[in-house]
Amino acid sequence: MTFVSILYGLFLLGIVLLYWSVANRPFRLGLILVASLVFYASIQLQSVPLLVLSVLANFAIGRYLGENTVPKPHGKDWQLSNQNWQDKEQDWQQRRGWILTGGIIFNVLMLLGFKYAPFALPSPESATESQKILGWLDPYLIAPLGLSFFSFECIAYLIDVYRGAPASHSVLEFSSYKFFFPKLISGPITRFHEWNEQWKSQHPLRVEQVTDGLWLIASGAIKKGLLADNIAIFVNLCFENVQRAGSTDLQLATIAYGLQLYLDFSGYVDMARGSALLLGWNLPQNFNFPYLTTSIADFWRRWHMTLGSWLRNYLYFPLGGSRRGLARTCFNLMVVMLIAGIWHGGATAGTNPAGFVVWGALHGGALVAHRLTDTLSQRQSWLASAWRSFPGVVLGWLLTQGLVFFSWIFFRLPDLNASGWVVRHLWNHERDAQFVQKVYLETIGLMPEQLSWIFGAIFVAMGIAYLFDRGLKVQLNWPVKMMLVPVCLYTVWLFAPENSLPYIYFDF
Repeated sequence: MTFVSILYGLFLLGIVLLYWSVANRPFRLGLILVASLVFYASIQLQSVPLLVLSVLANFAIGRYLGENTVPKPHGKDWQLSNQNWQDKEQDWQQRRGWILTGGIIFNVLMLLGFKYAPFALPSPESATESQKILGWLDPYLIAPLGLSFFSFECIAYLIDVYRGAPASHSVLEFSSYKFFFPKLISGPITRFHEWNEQWKSQHPLRVEQVTDGLWLIASGAIKKGLLADNIAIFVNLCFENVQRAGSTDLQLATIAYGLQLYLDFSGYVDMARGSALLLGWNLPQNFNFPYLTTSIADFWRRWHMTLGSWLRNYLYFPLGGSRRGLARTCFNLMVVMLIAGIWHGGATAGTNPAGFVVWGALHGGALVAHRLTDTLSQRQSWLASAWRSFPGVVLGWLLTQGLVFFSWIFFRLPDLNASGWVVRHLWNHERDAQFVQKVYLETIGLMPEQLSWIFGAIFVAMGIAYLFDRGLKVQLNWPVKMMLVPVCLYTVWLFAPENSLPYIYFDF
């Protein structure tokens, strides 16, 4: 069951009707939990027990961390002096620190175990007799879908509770949050306390809420089914036949993949947010026109925003953030982006992590360069004025998006042999004689020049949407949205590829 399917539409309709027809709140939570387990089991049944055990473990650890002070006195403890009580409090907080560390290690090991353990197993051809004994593990090392987002949310929850946020005292409540099916597999990463506050303050469903939810689902289906999946056909043909493609084809494929990735992932998030909105939750926004940004720092504030927030709050700031001088700030930025690259790689993506590490290093280096340039601009007013001028804005956009799209090569081709070949042949390389015939004429039905115009039109459409949404503050009213929803869904049904492709971020 995937978001872009009639089966999911019927599933969501049934859950929404049943959810709002019963006022009993425990029933509603139970319905969310059961529906989420059914949704996940329809995609990957064998991973459900593992995720259930993970939820129970994190719930128990959170309950323990929720004791912010020494447990209530018993026996003769009331006779202790103030100094002894302070000592007991200090010991208790130290114990909480160790429990938090254990909880983080548990989640990180489970994540890294599934991502990288398969690389530790020898291939059948090179394994010795003793090593082949480990071969029985291989079928059981299939990473659960959504494990990365699942683990990140658990780590965030434990740290938030350790810092003073209240722990959940209801297994049903915590389990419903963790398995909430709209966000379960690819986010957006949502904090427990934000989700729970919305649950406690839910109001009856309004017409505008229904309209906004359906509009998000419809626009997400357009992004994913109509645009991303059709672009993917060209991307796959080029990157799976790189040695036959010419420089122009590789350049087009690089731009196309950047568009595919954005439309695929933001389309998923739109449909996730729309589904959640129909059930009374407003999940966090994950994209804010990232391809219109003029600095790499701004790009990361507007691309995969919930991951960026997680990296800042639970990695960058604990490392010291920007509080310990410029050199340490640059070091922290590089470390965070390298970790982000390592997270994207691994067996869940079916590849080794080398290309993702390069991707993380490129973004880390770009963030360091931006921080150094920004520091210099604060000292040199002429430089700051130059960056704010029209030529400076255009140059900033070209540098930022050039780096972003270039780095997507290593994201799409993590094998450094393949990505390195593409980089070396981005210029002055002729295509195979039959490439135009087989790819453009017979499969795509469009020539490179026509594809260029289409990709340019998508960028222009982003700019127009940004102008209306952020500049003019113009929004469609709910009657217009309701009229456009069936048009969008029917268009996807007509023109989407016959077999919907899996979401790219399912691999991460």
